[in-house]
Amino acid sequence: MAGSIAPLPDQTSQQKIRVLLVDDIPETRENLRKLLFFESDVEVVGAATNGEEGVQLALELKPDIVLMDINMPGMDGITASEQISQRVPYAQIIMMSVQGESDYLRRSMLAGAREFLIKPFSSDELVSSIRRVYQLGASRRQAMPSPQVATGGAAVATAGARTAGKIISVFSPKGGVGCSTLAVNLAIVLQQTAGVKVALVDTSLQFGDVGVLLNLYASRTIADLASSADELDDELIGEVFIPHSSGVKALLAPPRPEVADAVTPALIADILDRLRTMFDIVLVDTGSVLDDVVLNVLDASDKIIVVTTPEIPAIKDAKLFFEVTEALEYDRSRIMFVLNKTDKRINIRAEDIEANLKYKIQAQLPLDERSVTTSVNQGVPYVLGDKSGLLTRATVQLGKALISSLADEDE
Repeated sequence: MAGSIAPLPDQTSQQKIRVLLVDDIPETRENLRKLLFFESDVEVVGAATNGEEGVQLALELKPDIVLMDINMPGMDGITASEQISQRVPYAQIIMMSVQGESDYLRRSMLAGAREFLIKPFSSDELVSSIRRVYQLGASRRQAMPSPQVATGGAAVATAGARTAGKIISVFSPKGGVGCSTLAVNLAIVLQQTAGVKVALVDTSLQFGDVGVLLNLYASRTIADLASSADELDDELIGEVFIPHSSGVKALLAPPRPEVADAVTPALIADILDRLRTMFDIVLVDTGSVLDDVVLNVLDASDKIIVVTTPEIPAIKDAKLFFEVTEALEYDRSRIMFVLNKTDKRINIRAEDIEANLKYKIQAQLPLDERSVTTSVNQGVPYVLGDKSGLLTRATVQLGKALISSLADEDE
């Protein structure tokens, strides 16, 4: 092979972070070696000159971290990362590029990269990234010692002697009614109008959309906490949150459906309990199936926003869900019933739904397909992109009603 291969570490170096370099420029590979040479916990186990060779060396050497250049002749870094993610899932990829455009970030994320370094970067940036990704990827490695809590980054917020935060879940038993879109926009409304610290947690573990709706690069997700389930603390949880420009902090769903199984209902419950001390409001987007994960979220929630639309299947499913809440003896005051996508052209009125379900609709959000579609496709929440629109104003009113309801319950 054209790339040089360092010998596999002996038994005394098994605790080191094993790094594979993939870059077509010899000077870059040599510079990376020099930057990492004096790090006692990092070992460069091999170097490849192109994507094909990088995939082959990843299969042979089983590295913990792959430093991957994005632009290479032949098989580029994106394609190579996709293959490594599929064939060597325990290897964590850090993409390197001289370009930092959002398109590169998105493509790298979809290919399985965990972080993105823009060249030139410093030794501290490189080593910090390697250590962080190594720790967050511990759940995908077999026969790994328990990871230590990272000390390099700051937690989202520190626990203090203050009133516990409120957990608000957004749920619908019917998919496609707009729960994720509402959760994202409502989180921003609460953050910006109520002056509180807001966390947005995506517990739709297999197909979560919060990251896409916020246009966030999912370098860290909730799955990265699975390997440390027995030793969670605020700092470790804080490291996994992704900040959004609105001020909201997001805990994203796993990057691929098969990773979701690592996130257990008990882990979700533990995370939510800890987030109460880290944030004023924890807004949780859920899946539409009443499994153990969703039930744990609902049990922990101070408020459950139940979303339906003026369509017979959605109304039928909402009615069935309310029957479940009655059986579970949920207090009706915990539930906020929201009618989404209202349209005067539809002959199903809010009053008819209330009469059928015996639940009062506490907020109505108008149908605005153009604003929502533009928002979703651009990754810009509609409350930021269409600030004067009817849908935005209705969402702001819902946020104010929610804050008022929570305040009344505290009195």
